[in-house]
Amino acid sequence: MNEKTLNQNDVIAANEKKYVSRAQKIPYYPVAFKKGIGALLYDVEGNEYIDFLSSASSANIGHGNEEIAQVVKEQMVNLAQYTLAYFYANEPVELAKRLVKMAPGDDDKKVLFSTTGSASIDGAIKLARAYTGRSKIISFYESYHGSTFGALSISAISTNMRRKMGPLLPETYHFSYPNCLRCKYGKDKDNCEMECLKEIEYAFDHYLPTEEVAAVFMEPIAGDAGLIVPPEEYVKSLHELCKKNGILFISDEIQQGMGRTGKWFGIEHFGVEPDLIVMGKSVGAGLPLGVVIGKTDIMDSLDSPGHLFSMSGNSTVCAAALKMLEIFEREDLNNRSIEMGEYIKDKFLKLKEKYEIIGDVRGIGMSIAVDLVTDRESMDKNYKAAAKICYRCIQKGLVLIFVGQSALRVQPPIVITRGQVDKAIEIIEESMNEYLNGDIGEEVFETTKGW
Repeated sequence: MNEKTLNQNDVIAANEKKYVSRAQKIPYYPVAFKKGIGALLYDVEGNEYIDFLSSASSANIGHGNEEIAQVVKEQMVNLAQYTLAYFYANEPVELAKRLVKMAPGDDDKKVLFSTTGSASIDGAIKLARAYTGRSKIISFYESYHGSTFGALSISAISTNMRRKMGPLLPETYHFSYPNCLRCKYGKDKDNCEMECLKEIEYAFDHYLPTEEVAAVFMEPIAGDAGLIVPPEEYVKSLHELCKKNGILFISDEIQQGMGRTGKWFGIEHFGVEPDLIVMGKSVGAGLPLGVVIGKTDIMDSLDSPGHLFSMSGNSTVCAAALKMLEIFEREDLNNRSIEMGEYIKDKFLKLKEKYEIIGDVRGIGMSIAVDLVTDRESMDKNYKAAAKICYRCIQKGLVLIFVGQSALRVQPPIVITRGQVDKAIEIIEESMNEYLNGDIGEEVFETTKGW
């Protein structure tokens, strides 16, 4: 390869392919980012992009925040970290206090730190088993909870995540997530009897003893399955089923937490109080941090050293997280998430009136899906359209990916401006028209894979 014939984005992508394991990549487009300001990104060639992904919802407050950078610098100069496994520091204690007060319900809670959301899912599995004395775990088809062994075991979104690495964690069971747009039972709101919940009830009656089930893990919005929003009635009924049988209800807020839906936690939109909340991504203000928040008796059920890491909850990342929470409250970003989310959804609903290819626009706050279909009668997923449109959008300066084979994943930084949104919608419409006119070739699939 002659690197002089390639731009620096291509050079970096080629070198990554040569030196970095492909196991950590879901490729969409060869672009290497160097700088970010708010909802804007700049690649190594200096090209500007509007960010509609927020680094997989891990940059909810945007990029390049100087206040956060300053507290990180000061903490790094003083003491970057000293392991909490043996000693103490003030920053993680203060962050734990804040998170406890933010969580639904009373303050009789504690926090368990990890370095990632995935590791925190593993922590929640450990806690659920330790507290209940039970072994079985329930989650959902097409769920994604992470890539550590426990998180991977309860995920069910990609066979490539599970090949050649088994046996995985035993005693895990998957059931249908309530996807009303594509109900596997062919029901609609008028004749739905929550057949998907009855799947679990049937299992309890026939082959899955409730007294052996430790926990149900649920994403309040099924993110990588296509940003699917479940009915409130389903979530409440599932929560009640768990309470009735002594099963912990655990909300995976790794993607939907920290203001993404206009509340601190996505589960707050459904009127239930989970036993455990798992967080990652944005909770660290751009630095690696995972968190489990839960009731004190559950959190104390696991003995030391049941879940500790040398770097977890370190002073630097906790200082950044505390500053982020201060900014969040000062700038009322939860409310901004709701207002901007409605603005963005309205834009897409207007596009839906013009383009039959858009089958559904859904979401809460700034966690939005634009579902592309082959036709609205069948509502069949349109993978080719999603892949080609996202590819062209990135070429035109908009970072946009798709999940669930057909859903455009719209999760911008909460600080994005209306002008930036308007420009992004223009790019999407242009790219959509180019796809419909047949102007985007099949070469896209040499690069773009997606979930």
